[in-house]
Amino acid sequence: MRRAATCLAAAAALAGCARRAEHARPQVGVTLLTEAHVFYQDLKRGLEKAADSLGMDLHVVAGEWDLARQTSQVENFVTQKMDAIVIAPVDTRGIVSAVEEANHDSIPVFTVDISAAGGHVTSHIASDNAQGGRLVGEYLAKLLKGRGDVAILDQPTVSSVIDRVRGFREAIAKYPDIHIVAAPAVERGLRDVAKNKMDNLLQSHPSLAAIFGSNDDCALGALASARAAGRSDVLIVGFDATPEARSAIETGTQLRADAIQYPEVIGRRAIETIYRALHGEPVPPVVAVPVGIVDRDSLRQAARTH
Repeated sequence: MRRAATCLAAAAALAGCARRAEHARPQVGVTLLTEAHVFYQDLKRGLEKAADSLGMDLHVVAGEWDLARQTSQVENFVTQKMDAIVIAPVDTRGIVSAVEEANHDSIPVFTVDISAAGGHVTSHIASDNAQGGRLVGEYLAKLLKGRGDVAILDQPTVSSVIDRVRGFREAIAKYPDIHIVAAPAVERGLRDVAKNKMDNLLQSHPSLAAIFGSNDDCALGALASARAAGRSDVLIVGFDATPEARSAIETGTQLRADAIQYPEVIGRRAIETIYRALHGEPVPPVVAVPVGIVDRDSLRQAARTH
């Protein structure tokens, strides 16, 4: 029995060596939250460009907001013995079991944009979301001249949004005459859900002066609702600076400013971090990519310089 077990272990080791020899290039499994959003399309582009330049093969899929689907995708990567796995979790807590399964097989896990609530993650690469929340919070407070009722269109199960909202609240807390009166959850951050939530807010809080949309679908949903209700007095700030949101800001709508992320940079930094880790170099547990803010003036200035 002992001899048989030894033979099986040797065969498994040879199979692993054969796999690596066959591919030569590191094999990296990637499961994104979705490929429907512009942010994740740009993130994927950044991952692919960097992987191509550093000699890695990516296998990219998406959970499309389905935890069971994403968990199965990670399990497939483990079965395929990927050299590394990248996850943008559908659910911060729900993905933990999948991370732990990869840990059990000694496959390094990296998270991008959204963190996991447990398991061992070699490195988390994401925007500095709290910084972005503070930037738009401060911008909105100045627009309001330090006074007014504000609501947040929130996504409280998404770790990146939790950080954005925390930063926003920190900025607003400096202004005692600005009151956050509601923070309804917008399931999946979808525009039609955000519009419905905004419809309800305008009825329940007629004095509402401003909205923080925790992503651009939330911000644009709020904009559609305010327009339909004839509430041109309600100011909106958002997060992501997608092309549609930038257009709305530049043309002078109620969407006044957006925190801007750099998803291609996140993708590139993620692949660079994986490359170093696979070559035995130490990597930081968190790689924070700075964010910026755009408004009508900055967008018009950028257009003039181009």
